[in-house]
Amino acid sequence: MSRIGKKPIQVPSGVKIKLDPKRHHIDVEGPKGKLSYEYRPEVDVTWDEGENQIVCTIPEEKMNLGQQRAYWGTVRSRIQNMITGVTDGYKKRLEIIGVGWNAKQQGKSIQLNLGYCHPIVMTPPDGVEFEINGPFVTIRGANKQMVSQFAAQIRSKREPEPYNGKGVKYDYEQIIRKQGKVFGA
Repeated sequence: MSRIGKKPIQVPSGVKIKLDPKRHHIDVEGPKGKLSYEYRPEVDVTWDEGENQIVCTIPEEKMNLGQQRAYWGTVRSRIQNMITGVTDGYKKRLEIIGVGWNAKQQGKSIQLNLGYCHPIVMTPPDGVEFEINGPFVTIRGANKQMVSQFAAQIRSKREPEPYNGKGVKYDYEQIIRKQGKVFGA
């Protein structure tokens, strides 16, 4: 049985929930933005305004089907991530390491100079913002998936390499360095 799916989701004050169980659709609105999600029809989602919590369940006859239990936990996690996103938001921080490599703001886009013969210009999706502070690029937004995806796209333009340690990496990421070729030994 899903251990994550069983837990009720506590909704903090200041967050508005609009649930449409017939369309399997939920809207969450808070101080950091508004998010919506169309959840799986196998999962029943109920909103208890009295206790300020959301409960996800699956019918008893579908309890033994492994795929249904996976949907149960996934739907609960996605709704929890939405509530966290509209209250606190999500952020990813990248570090650009390399001589002459940098990032600049160009209107609403980010221009990356990563050692190629041309600069790379990327525009963040709606609801995602970025801030450049020296070699660090901070990406913020309410939608966890979009923030993580945009950070991964920036990182993929020049992934860190293990010999010199140059590249775009997450600030918490450690690059395991390799020894180069040794001559004359």
